[in-house]
Amino acid sequence: MFSSLTGVVLLVLLGLASASSGPTFQRCPADFQLVRRGQTISASEAQYVEQKREKVLPGAFKTYLHSVKGTGVQLPKYVEQILESKTQLPTVGISTSGGGYRAAIFGAGVLNALDARNSSAVKKGTGGLLQAATHLAGLSGGSWLVTSLAQANFPTIQHLVFGDGNPSDFAGWIPSFDIWTESTDPAEQAIFVQEVLQEIAVKAKHFPVSVGDAWGRALARHFTNGTTLATLFANTSHGAGILFSGFVKLPIFASHEHPFPIIPLNIASKHINGTIFPGGNGIPLNSPMFEVNLFEMGCYDDVLAAHTPLKYLGTTNHSLCVTGFDEAMFLSGTSSNLWNELNTTVETLAANTANFSVLVNETYPQSPALRLDTSNYPNPFHGIAPETFSDSGETILSLVDGGEDGQVTPLQPMLVEDRKIDVIIAIDGVADTPDNFAAGASLIATQERMQIFPRGLRAFPAVPTTLAGFAAANLTSRPTFFGCTPAHSRYETHAAPGPLLVYIANGAPPRDGSPPLTNTSTFQSVYTDAEMQGMLTQTFAAATQGAVIGNALEDKEWGACLACAVVDRARARQGMKRSGVCETCFTRYCWEG
Repeated sequence: MFSSLTGVVLLVLLGLASASSGPTFQRCPADFQLVRRGQTISASEAQYVEQKREKVLPGAFKTYLHSVKGTGVQLPKYVEQILESKTQLPTVGISTSGGGYRAAIFGAGVLNALDARNSSAVKKGTGGLLQAATHLAGLSGGSWLVTSLAQANFPTIQHLVFGDGNPSDFAGWIPSFDIWTESTDPAEQAIFVQEVLQEIAVKAKHFPVSVGDAWGRALARHFTNGTTLATLFANTSHGAGILFSGFVKLPIFASHEHPFPIIPLNIASKHINGTIFPGGNGIPLNSPMFEVNLFEMGCYDDVLAAHTPLKYLGTTNHSLCVTGFDEAMFLSGTSSNLWNELNTTVETLAANTANFSVLVNETYPQSPALRLDTSNYPNPFHGIAPETFSDSGETILSLVDGGEDGQVTPLQPMLVEDRKIDVIIAIDGVADTPDNFAAGASLIATQERMQIFPRGLRAFPAVPTTLAGFAAANLTSRPTFFGCTPAHSRYETHAAPGPLLVYIANGAPPRDGSPPLTNTSTFQSVYTDAEMQGMLTQTFAAATQGAVIGNALEDKEWGACLACAVVDRARARQGMKRSGVCETCFTRYCWEG
């Protein structure tokens, strides 16, 4: 469809009026610091987390405890003491994987099962953990979820996905239209193409643009404020002014109620050669990993260990500062930019990106040296760590999907030493198997990468080394705990234990024998409301039923078992032994190798 657009048609279309916005320039603040070095978190993140710990977590954990106790399962006294304490509270991180719409919906379903506002989750004893979480990382499709949830001011999951029918409020996701090909009508599709191209016009005057910019603009129509079904083809902003750094102004962030959001990115560097994790991945495991969070974009790996202020992303000096570069869905689009993996030939790339890479370059001609299949960022780390950082000499960072090194479930942000995460809730919606179920590959990739980048990161708990190992121990069809023994890590180099990992995978069909709905293709981008609701319902069951116990399809103690995992590192710090239901829960859910 796109290939039928001629240059003449494009010129006519570009003459149409269209809303556009983009980065602006201003004199840098007197105290501006372009680069912060080190593997510690920023002062702003530390303050946000401390304020959440002081003002929000005591109440949030009490609400969560009330939910757990409501199941009628007797908890050890230490569980209640920790969750009611102001000084011993655990630090919880949630990581939700990539995998397109499937992963976004599966991740949403698990968050729904952890939400205190969901009465069904409260009855299961899992509701409230979302509000008690300190950090929330999302990658690729998971980043769509995390970004959408944050910019909409943390609504309930049902409201987030389906909206509330109020055009002035968040209209919900719009999955009934394809992300790239919004219409089968050539004229209507041409208008959509023109609008996307015009929306990056301001940015293109000052910065390199590529398929990543068009991808972010297309995604914004489906996951951010500013678009409804009625305005999908209208000449409106479609969320163009929503900045990731601007989330701090939203009420839910001003009150510190939202978990600290993180989006991982990979670098597509021509300078790095290394082992490619099997499974169709395109980035070597020894490539530095970047992340975007509420305040910074940077890299915690010791080969760079540098960060730049997110508000001024796009800035490369100390005199003229850029603002407005950190458009939320451009960043989320970077975390889901897989087009470089399809760039085997010009024809393949054109076919698989709906020709947007070609159209962007035809409309805004770029340097022949610029990659058109990546998302491109002015390099604030130019000249930093030239001995160890491969792209220190590059003026542009070519960034792509954060899971292209195989780590499709974003666990590494939770291993940053200074974040002191006690327990990671790992939501795995990756398609590892031919029938699009998760099989544990992301965890294996992180385990292997930890051998390359162990310094400055917490110990990662040991997991099976093969997919066959996951399958043999039945670790994906029900929740599994990894790292139950504090020193249980193949690469333990720390005095303090790393986090406990609670693994919840989209790993099997429903136990009741009903047809599976959650194992759709990563590349399916059109869903009906009924399909999404069916997936959310099956995901809720997977996240709340625990393991099969005897002839029962669910574990009535699962809510208590999850609470035992949440407090386990805090328990260990106090020198107490596991007891009561926690002892039996850990026997039931722990993988010990």
